[in-house]
Amino acid sequence: MSAAPLVGYSSSGSEDEAEAGARVRPGAEGRSRGQSPLPGQRLPVPDSVLHMFPSTEEGPVDDSAKHGGRVRTFPHERGNWATHVYVPYEAREEFLDLLDALLCHAQTYVPRLVRMEAFHLSLSQSVVLRHHWILPFVQALKDRVASFQRFCFTTDQVKIYTNQEKTRTFVGLEVTSGHAHFLDLVAEVDRVMEEFDLSTFYQDPSFHISLAWCVGDARLQMEGPCLQELQGIVDEFEDSEMLLRAYAEQIRCKSGNKFFSMPLK
Repeated sequence: MSAAPLVGYSSSGSEDEAEAGARVRPGAEGRSRGQSPLPGQRLPVPDSVLHMFPSTEEGPVDDSAKHGGRVRTFPHERGNWATHVYVPYEAREEFLDLLDALLCHAQTYVPRLVRMEAFHLSLSQSVVLRHHWILPFVQALKDRVASFQRFCFTTDQVKIYTNQEKTRTFVGLEVTSGHAHFLDLVAEVDRVMEEFDLSTFYQDPSFHISLAWCVGDARLQMEGPCLQELQGIVDEFEDSEMLLRAYAEQIRCKSGNKFFSMPLK
């Protein structure tokens, strides 16, 4: 996930100084400033070089302003890869038209809402994997879901969600048919999580496609009249029944910047 660290120069140098001092020949202390150093004598490293590179032990500063005000649910550490298992959802043009209508109306209640860039249905929480666990983890997933068939599902119920920390709010479309198939998939993903001593999925999960999000807990503004009006837009949208029916054709695992796809039969 991150490149190999640049070489850092130690600022203490106590061992180097002792070693260099032992090599100085008798009488070398009296040499003038303009003379060349003796063979084997080490020159001091300039301060400009010492401070050229940051310490490799310091982790990156997580600036939430660089990603829309979002706050990490767990701190970034070198060698740790944020990992998520999900069913991808390919949005058609008509789906995006419906999304635009929903977002335009929702923004009259919460102007800071923004559209999601990609769409999916989660099968796991976000967990942390060490780099050397990624391939064994993905292979375990492939083995667990190898026998699963593709299935149809429908997402036509508008619902408001927050993350566990209540730092983000989401507008989503909840699964209303195909729920049992998702539960079967989660059961297998959970078994893999347990093998790697990771957190399993939520109890009684609400499978959904997140459409838009904002920073903070906006449930008070969005539940009630806003939610009812958004549901009305979905119900009245042309061919919404067919539009919001889709097939789960693959499972995907994202770990850091790597993606692994597992097609269903």
